[in-house]
Amino acid sequence: MATRLPLATLSRAPCSIKTTGWKGFHIAVPLDAKADFATVAHFAHRVGKLLVARDPENLTREFHKVDRGGRILVDTGRNDYSATFAAAYTVRARRGAPVSAPCTWEEVERGEVSPGSFTIRNMAQRVANVGDLWSDLLKTRRSLRSPIERLDKML
Repeated sequence: MATRLPLATLSRAPCSIKTTGWKGFHIAVPLDAKADFATVAHFAHRVGKLLVARDPENLTREFHKVDRGGRILVDTGRNDYSATFAAAYTVRARRGAPVSAPCTWEEVERGEVSPGSFTIRNMAQRVANVGDLWSDLLKTRRSLRSPIERLDKML
């Protein structure tokens, strides 16, 4: 996927993905909690800008669907103050009770998982089959210091 390699290159740590339980995916890069909120949000916005610049035919930062022209929204606004984010394993208040659930990049790349793949009806079996894919997420926390420096050289 267009987002995976640049994020992994910048952070020098694995980035994880999960369904939103609605229309998209969320990508998580575990941080060491030393950067302040504004720094993290600014970094995310700049990464979004880089991703779109690298693949403008498929990716966009245009929030309004009418302005996207069929491109995928890179929504770094989830990192802004007061923005909402569906936590992993959250049941969404939608028809069919979809669940925001961790998945693997390989599942997404093979088309095996879509944003609404998991529901309250199949989530227990999913966890029984693959376990908690985010159980080790915080064991790979990284500082933003070096990724910011690398990003500065890329933009």
